[in-house]
Amino acid sequence: MKKIISTTKAPKAVGPYSQAIEVNGTLYISGQLPINPETSCFVEGGIKEQTAQCLKNIEAILSAAGYSVDNVVKSTVLLDNMNDFAAMNEVYAEFYTYNQPARVAFEVAKLPLGALVEIETVAAK
Repeated sequence: MKKIISTTKAPKAVGPYSQAIEVNGTLYISGQLPINPETSCFVEGGIKEQTAQCLKNIEAILSAAGYSVDNVVKSTVLLDNMNDFAAMNEVYAEFYTYNQPARVAFEVAKLPLGALVEIETVAAK
């Protein structure tokens, strides 16, 4: 049975989808944009600040569902520009310091609302 996960500590969905869905001990977190949930605006700065905010949003959703970063098994990183990969990777490495999940990163033509990065996540217990 699926359970919809929602928290005010992460930004509201910007479309017809849930922040996350839990099914049979697996949590599927929708792509997180670099939106500060307190202001509903993008964080100021560049790729490093935006990556950090995406990861903070993911952490808030994980926590709301009773998971932690240690439960993350897969991340998908979407970048507006692959030249930002190294800077994104630096921030990402600070977030996942132990038992890093599997990951893929893609450059895409355009991200919602003009974001530089979006990250989706799968976690399992």
